[in-house]
Amino acid sequence: MARIVQVANFYGPRSGGIRTMMQQLGAGYLAAGHDSVLVVPGDCDSEVQLPAGRVITVSAAAVPASGGYRVITDVDRVCTVLDELAPDRLEVSDRTSLRSLGWWARARGIPSVMWSHERVDGVLRSFLPGPWPVRAMADGWNRSTARRFDTIACSTLFAREEFDRIGWSRVAHVPLGVDLATFHPTRFSAERRAELLGDDDLLLVMCSRLSKEKRPEIAIETLRELISRNVRARLVVLGSGPMQKRMTELSDALPVTMLGHVSTREDVATLLASADVCLAPGPIETFGLAALEALACGTPVVASASSALREIVEGQAGYAVATDPKQFADAALALAGRPEASRRRAARERAEHFPWSATVERMLAVHNLDSLSTPTLDPTGAL
Repeated sequence: MARIVQVANFYGPRSGGIRTMMQQLGAGYLAAGHDSVLVVPGDCDSEVQLPAGRVITVSAAAVPASGGYRVITDVDRVCTVLDELAPDRLEVSDRTSLRSLGWWARARGIPSVMWSHERVDGVLRSFLPGPWPVRAMADGWNRSTARRFDTIACSTLFAREEFDRIGWSRVAHVPLGVDLATFHPTRFSAERRAELLGDDDLLLVMCSRLSKEKRPEIAIETLRELISRNVRARLVVLGSGPMQKRMTELSDALPVTMLGHVSTREDVATLLASADVCLAPGPIETFGLAALEALACGTPVVASASSALREIVEGQAGYAVATDPKQFADAALALAGRPEASRRRAARERAEHFPWSATVERMLAVHNLDSLSTPTLDPTGAL
C-alpha cells in the first residue's frame, strides 16, 4: 500500500474540474488498496474523512474577483503537513504558489507528478493586453515548473503541446474521465425541460465558470444569432464567477435563464440531459469536463476548435468550430436537426470512452503502482 497525497490550489465548493478529478482519483486509489489524502485551500484549517480519503484543508487567502477561489501562500505550512503525512507519491495540481513542492519531494526521494490543468500561454493571452511576448514567457515558466517534477501529467494532446514545444519528454498523457452513472441519458426530465423551455423550441445549455478566459459571452451571442434567424431558442447558464454581472447585462431582453452555481451533481445532470445542445465556448480548455458530462447525458456539444475539446467531440457527438457566434449557431442547428435518438446515442457512446476507472489505472501506472504494467514515456511524452 502506498500513500498518495494530492495537493491543489483553486479547489473549493464551487470549483469544477480539479475538485472532481481529485475526488475521483482519491476514491479510485482507495479502491485499489492505497491510502489517499487531499491537501486543499480553505477558509480555515480542518480535516475530514470523505469517500476520496482524508481531506486536509489549509487556511488560504481568497483571490479577489475570482468568484471564491483560494490560493495557499504559506507553502511552509503545506511542507509541514506533508512532512507529517510522509507520502509515498505526490501529485500537485497547481502551477503558481505550489510549484516548489516538486523540489520538496525530490529532496526526500518521493516521486512527484504535476498536473497541467491549463495552458499558460492561453491564460496569459486572455489576461495580458497588448503585445506581450506570451510564448516566450510561457516557455520560460513551463521549463522552470517542469524541472521541479518527475512527471508532467496532461489530460489531452492540446495540454501537452506547450511541453512538447520546449522539448520536455517526461510527460504522461492521462485523459480524465466522467461519472457515467450520475451523468446518464435517463436523467432527462420532460417536466424540467418544459419548465425551462416555455414556449420555445430549442433548449441550449452552458455549464461553465463565468470568467474571462472561458468566453461565456459567446453562448449569449450564439443565442442572439439564432433569434435573428427566427429560431425559438432559449439558453440556460449553469455556473458562477467574476463575469456573472456582465453576463446578466448581456442577456437583458433575451430568453436566458441564469441559474448560478448548481450545488448537486444530480441536478446538473438533469439540466444537461434535458437540453438539446450544450455550448462549450472556452477557447483554451485543456479538457472540458462539463462538456464530457453533457455527452454522457446524451446531449451533443458545440465546442471551440481551438481547445482540447476538438479531441473529445468526435464523430456524431458534436462539432468543434471557430469561437464565433455564427459558427456556433450553425453547428447547434445542425445538431438539433438530427434525429433525437441518434444524436443522443452518439453523444453517450463517445462519453463511454472516458470512464474514471481508466484515469485511475493510468495514474497508478504513472506512479509505478500498477502491478499489471509499468509506464513508459516515449520521446513525444505519451504514456
